[in-house]
Amino acid sequence: TQVKTVIDYYRRWMERWPTVEALADADIEEVNKVWAGLGYYSRARRLHEAAKLIVRTYDGVLPMDVSLLEQKVPGIGRYTAGAIASIAYNQPAPIVDGNVQRVLARLRTIAGDVKVAATVELFWQLAGALVADCEFPGDFNQALMELGATVCTPVKPLCEACPLQARCRAYAEVSGGSSHSCQAFAHAASDDYGP
Repeated sequence: TQVKTVIDYYRRWMERWPTVEALADADIEEVNKVWAGLGYYSRARRLHEAAKLIVRTYDGVLPMDVSLLEQKVPGIGRYTAGAIASIAYNQPAPIVDGNVQRVLARLRTIAGDVKVAATVELFWQLAGALVADCEFPGDFNQALMELGATVCTPVKPLCEACPLQARCRAYAEVSGGSSHSCQAFAHAASDDYGP
């Protein structure tokens, strides 16, 4: 869901429940009503359940630990746990979405099927290795997602504007041709997880 679509919902939500305690005390019917129009109603229910758990178990503060977030807090999976840990707590936790997968696939010329668990795990390992030594891991994660959304796009990537161009294996392979050819590479994944 794009930010421009969600922003009005976000503002209404935050006006109604500005704290995790306020959301935990809310009636689930009201939560669903304010959520109406966004779809995925199970997310509203899980947010409400998560708020109750966070207030009850963690004194209203999200845990810093990625595994704890992922295993204990309703509605939080690997991606959200990494986002919370890296952005809110400056922990070196990776975030992998479709944009990050595309950037990493092109950097390392990974042609594996993103629906295969081993390929997905490879992306998480690569992202984890890249963010491990970052001074500001949340900023790094957000920059990588933004790079995939605005420069390293699925169609007609802007390779000439890419700050990672010199390190990009896909670009190196197609540098004699059009930047659009970045979409067409097909090589096995490298065992080298470093940048």
